[in-house]
Amino acid sequence: MHNQEQNPAILRHVAQNLRQTRIARGLSQVALAEASGISRRLIVDVEAGQANVSLSSLDKLASALGVGFVELVAEPGRPRTQIRETTWRGADGSLARLLGAAPAQAEAQIWEWTLAAGDHYQAEPDPAGWHEMIYVVAGTLRLVIDGVATSVPAGEFTIFPSSQHYSYHNDGPDLLRFIRNVVS
Repeated sequence: MHNQEQNPAILRHVAQNLRQTRIARGLSQVALAEASGISRRLIVDVEAGQANVSLSSLDKLASALGVGFVELVAEPGRPRTQIRETTWRGADGSLARLLGAAPAQAEAQIWEWTLAAGDHYQAEPDPAGWHEMIYVVAGTLRLVIDGVATSVPAGEFTIFPSSQHYSYHNDGPDLLRFIRNVVS
């Protein structure tokens, strides 16, 4: 989150999540500082929502608390599949947004897909615990999951458990392009 321009919403989320998780683990700020290698002063400031913290420092804090990075930056109560938080801003409009997350323990795959106009792909259900994360680059993906259709336009994403029947469809006149991550 170290950036030129702070994002007040994510700073509040990190402050709340860090404090709640630290207390739930029974750790003092001093103990967390020792476990993470992050100064107690920075931890105090982050928990107060008054400090910007680097992404690598957040990783260290998450590791010391035994949680994932997502648990620290996500808005409390929001589904992991819809995080949509800017976690870093650079100069001249550069930024990194965490769009969503799915649980993973064994494997992650990244795929580049294209579907010609009118084409479709019918998938077989994956084993339980597998998820797909799709980001549409060009066109509109019509995703059908267990008979329910959803449109995902360019610039949008979706995350779903792939242990069910699903299919990809390009109903548009142009080439559909999307990135597909498969995680288990």
